[in-house]
Amino acid sequence: MGVNGSANRRLLNGRYAKAAVLGCTVIALGACTSIRESRGFINDPLLTRSVQPGIDNRQSVEGTLGRPTFSSQYGEPVWYYIASETGRRPFVRPRITSHAVLAVRFDAAGNVASVERSGIDEVVYLQPDSDMTPTLGRERSFLEDLFGNIGQVGAGGPGAAGPGGP
Repeated sequence: MGVNGSANRRLLNGRYAKAAVLGCTVIALGACTSIRESRGFINDPLLTRSVQPGIDNRQSVEGTLGRPTFSSQYGEPVWYYIASETGRRPFVRPRITSHAVLAVRFDAAGNVASVERSGIDEVVYLQPDSDMTPTLGRERSFLEDLFGNIGQVGAGGPGAAGPGGP
């Protein structure tokens, strides 16, 4: 029984080891999957196609699509519905995978005048040139920054009166 018992133990230990390796592999692969996030308006193509110029008004658009992401403050009244979906891997900056903007323009009576759709093809990516922002004025050295205010703090200019008046 001693020989069979040790063989069974080795067989069970081998199975547990394989199960542990498989479990660790599944967990490790799960940690590397992309994280997807939806931001803004939930873009349902069936609902967005149902908004028709000349048929709908502000109340029906709000009933169908909900409140807009934002609306224009100046000029003609426009409601914007913005939907973005981002994806990122762990420890990496998120990237936009899909982007949609629905602009609903209204006439003076509050009826839908036009519906415009745009996508990720019109997104502009800005790349900063460097880690410094250019500013107007002169550049000062470290010593000028450190000692530049000596003698100027508390010094009154012409016609300046201290506390209590002249």
